[in-house]
Amino acid sequence: MAAATATKLGRSLQQRRTFINARVKWVGDPYLDEAVQREKNLKQLLSLKDRIVSSPSKSLPLSSLSLLKPLVNLHVTAAAFLQKYPSVFATFQPSRSLPLHVRLTPQALDLHREEETIHLSPPHRSVTIQRLAKLLMLTGAGSLPLYVVDRFRFDLGLPHDYVTSLICDYPDYFEVTEVNDRLNGGKTLALSLTWPRKSLAVSEMERRESIINGSRVKKGLRIRYSMNFPKGYELEKRIKNWVEQWQDLPYISPYENAFHLGSYSDQAEKWAVAVLHELLYLLVSKKTETENVLCLGEYLGFGTRLKKALVHHPGIFYMSHKIRTQTVVLREGYHKAFLIEKHPLMGMRHRYLYLMSRSGRVKKRDYVPGIKRSTPSVDAQNS
Repeated sequence: MAAATATKLGRSLQQRRTFINARVKWVGDPYLDEAVQREKNLKQLLSLKDRIVSSPSKSLPLSSLSLLKPLVNLHVTAAAFLQKYPSVFATFQPSRSLPLHVRLTPQALDLHREEETIHLSPPHRSVTIQRLAKLLMLTGAGSLPLYVVDRFRFDLGLPHDYVTSLICDYPDYFEVTEVNDRLNGGKTLALSLTWPRKSLAVSEMERRESIINGSRVKKGLRIRYSMNFPKGYELEKRIKNWVEQWQDLPYISPYENAFHLGSYSDQAEKWAVAVLHELLYLLVSKKTETENVLCLGEYLGFGTRLKKALVHHPGIFYMSHKIRTQTVVLREGYHKAFLIEKHPLMGMRHRYLYLMSRSGRVKKRDYVPGIKRSTPSVDAQNS
């Protein structure tokens, strides 16, 4: 009798929704906005860089770059973008009979080679495949369409050609298969785990808790999230009281399937936050475009629950509106505007940003649209 009563109570708690009908206000965080703003145009620049160096000649015709504009998400013409960063890109004419081409400057090419060295190092590759495997394990089925994985490629720190340069080297971990797309019903290629990696099914929150308590990971622990707010931010008292009660709910691992919970219950929201927290923690930048998160959530069947979790918990997640998009940032990953966890790829990105900033020092009179004045053609060099 007592056991039956306890079971009914447990089910009741799983379905309860106590979040009060109040608007959680958004307040800008200048430090995290700075962390997002400083990477303006970086992703697009690196995408162009990768396409250029992938060519056998390490260069591309300037005219062909216009076709890349939608592929690398440029907001201006490719020619205008290249002219903005003369410290990274240089135009030249292979010969008088050939059109203008673009290549990397020697400084940019040196950075690219260092970046390649990181991607090829065994310790880095080992950590990267584990991070990618954990992303796939968050889905429950251990599989994601490649177009969804591609959305997180940059933030996961994967090489631009990760399918051929990384995935193919780990057939014991991954395979590319054809699956039915849940969103449009058609066939699509997916990245799948060859078999479940149960040893990796431990979230960062669980790992920390086991270190604090000096014990193995246990189910049902009441793990509380770190919360940080910008200076002067204060939650309404009734929202603050709800958050305190919500924090004390049992923690459900993001690697568990908890879709049996009431869709809008407090417990389901704690699980949704666990999924979001683990996802963002897996990323080398501890942030990604909100659209990427919502696309993943839609594919997994979360509907609008991930979006609501982001809005309800501004102390855990911050949504920045800088650089023409919305970016969700894991607050605990940053101290002011700087990443706490140092990653070699993030160090490389900061060096690219520094090189980009040097473009402003190049005098405009040294350039004309599409071509660098000081760069002679091959014919001129041979004459």
